[in-house]
Amino acid sequence: GGATAVKSVLSREEEVITKAKKHQSEKRKIGEYAASLINKEDMVYLDAGTTTEMIIDFLKEYDVIYVTNGITHARKLMNAGFKVHLIGGEIKAVTEAVVGEEALEQLDKYNFTKGFFGTNGLSRRQGYTTPDGSEALVKKTALRQCAKAYVLADRAKFDEVSSVTFAAYSDAQIITDSIPDHYKKYGNIIQV
Repeated sequence: GGATAVKSVLSREEEVITKAKKHQSEKRKIGEYAASLINKEDMVYLDAGTTTEMIIDFLKEYDVIYVTNGITHARKLMNAGFKVHLIGGEIKAVTEAVVGEEALEQLDKYNFTKGFFGTNGLSRRQGYTTPDGSEALVKKTALRQCAKAYVLADRAKFDEVSSVTFAAYSDAQIITDSIPDHYKKYGNIIQV
């Protein structure tokens, strides 16, 4: 009846340098489409991650405030001339993401028109997942502050499950390069 097995439960995070080399063409297509969704005067949250980083290469709208917890993202945005706010807190070296209590407190003050999130895995049952509890809390808090939330995920992320859920499957619109057959009946997926 449409049930599928979860591939694995991932409890360890790969380093950014390793993740950046995987599925590059898919991530570029996803990033380009996501960038096209950003409009003048948006207040955008850009989550740390290699797929969300691809958005920056395609940004055209400068009359936007970008807020991120990604160290690399903030640097790229700043160097390209965009207005960017980097939330403060503890830096997680493996993912180059800012996490922790300070980050959560800062995110609570923002009201984002759009947010773009990375995920280590997604499934109908477990939702959007990541291996780290601190990163999951930042993602959960930022997503809650978004009028519209998008999760960027290449085909390899479907039916993967990591240790910690940060949002339910229905909490966001998925932007992907390929929709698995058993997900095609759900309306919250955009294929690019």
